[in-house]
Amino acid sequence: MIIETLSWGEIDVDEDQLYHFPKGLPGFDEETDFALIAVEETPFWYLQSVKEKGLSFLLSDPFVFYPSYEFDLPDDEAEELGIDKEVVVRCIITLKEQVDQSTINLLAPIVLNPVKHAGKQIVLHRAPYHTKHSLLLEQSVIDGKDGV
Repeated sequence: MIIETLSWGEIDVDEDQLYHFPKGLPGFDEETDFALIAVEETPFWYLQSVKEKGLSFLLSDPFVFYPSYEFDLPDDEAEELGIDKEVVVRCIITLKEQVDQSTINLLAPIVLNPVKHAGKQIVLHRAPYHTKHSLLLEQSVIDGKDGV
């Protein structure tokens, strides 16, 4: 499938890269279909709207930056996504002009079912996380800040 993007122009995505978000993403309720595009040899992906070329999100594997990151996926959320065993968790990255100030949103991960190609951003109401954790965890630990 060919989709149009703002950053790369037209790109060809495979069916296995497509994810349906039945309720969209918070603030983008109308956008329900996205392509998950890997950035080669990095822990980053783009979640690109299939319809709106100007709508994409930079994602990362949160466990790369925060190996102890964990949360309980509520049963109703797992059921809604049809998750049995396989699940992929990604978090939205906010890039700053000064890269060392970029952050990762651990409070509202993107949860993906790679079997059914369904996704949802889930807000963790009872978790110790927030929306702006440093991507430079090692430096945060050295400076005496835990980043969480």
